[in-house]
Amino acid sequence: MATIRKIAFWLLVALILLFTLFPFYYAVLTSLESGTALFTPNYLPETFDLSNYRQVLGRGAFPTNVLNSVLVAAATVAISLFLGLTASFALARVPFRGRKLLLLTVLSVSMFPQIAVLAGLFEVVRAFGLYNSLFSLIMSYLIFTLPFTVWVLTTFMRDLPVEIEEAAIVDGASPWIIVTRVFLPLMWPAMVTTGLLAFIQAWNEFIFALTFVSSSDTRTAPVAIAMISGTSAQETPWGAIMAASVVVTAPLIILVLIFQRRIAAGLTAGGVKG
Repeated sequence: MATIRKIAFWLLVALILLFTLFPFYYAVLTSLESGTALFTPNYLPETFDLSNYRQVLGRGAFPTNVLNSVLVAAATVAISLFLGLTASFALARVPFRGRKLLLLTVLSVSMFPQIAVLAGLFEVVRAFGLYNSLFSLIMSYLIFTLPFTVWVLTTFMRDLPVEIEEAAIVDGASPWIIVTRVFLPLMWPAMVTTGLLAFIQAWNEFIFALTFVSSSDTRTAPVAIAMISGTSAQETPWGAIMAASVVVTAPLIILVLIFQRRIAAGLTAGGVKG
C-alpha cells in the first residue's frame, strides 16, 4: 500500500512538472528553429539555429526594452521593500488606534483588478507629466507590489521576539536603528521572498506598460514582445517571438533557482510560533 502511494505521489509530481515546464521547453525548441521547421511539431531538438536570438538581440530596441524592464522592476522592488519595511514596523510594533483597519485597507487596495483603476491612474500620470516615462510605470506598479509587501513583512515582524526590541531601546537605539540594524538582519528571508515576488509582478506586467508608454525606447520587454508581429500567421516571426520570450523568462527562472531556499524560508516564516 505504501509503495502504491509513493508511485502515485511521484506520478502526480511528474504531471505537475510536465504541465508547468513543457510550455517553456517548447518555447526553447521553437526559438532554435527557422523557416518551415517552425510549423512542424516536434518534441526533441532537431536544429540549433541561433538566428532568432541574433535577430532579437541585434536589431531594433529590444535590448533597450529588456533594460527598461530591469530598471523598472528593480526600482519598484527597492521602493516597495523600503516602504514596506518601515510601514511594517509601524503596523506591527507601534500601537495606535485603527491599526488593524489601516492594514486591511492596505490589503484591500490589491484586490482591485488593474483594469478598474487604469482610467483614473492614466489621468494621474498625465497630470504629473509622467506619460511615456519609466517613472509612470514605477509609480503604477507600486499599487500592486506595495500592499503585498506591507502585509507579508508586517506578519513576519509581529513574530519577532519583543525582547530584542526592548534590549535595543534600553541601549538607547532609535526606531530607525532598531529597524535597520536589529530587525533587518532577521527579516532577510521575508525580504527576499517579497522582493522576488514583487520583481516578478513588475517584470511581467503588461496593461500599465502598454497604456502609459508609447515609444519603442521606453517600452518594457512584455510590450515589446507583443509588438513583434507580421501581416499574417505565416509571416509572423514566431521564432523571434519565442526567442524573445526565452530571453525574458530565463532571468526569472535563474533568480528563483538561486534564492529558492530563502523563498521557502520566507514563505514558511511565522507559520510556527514557539
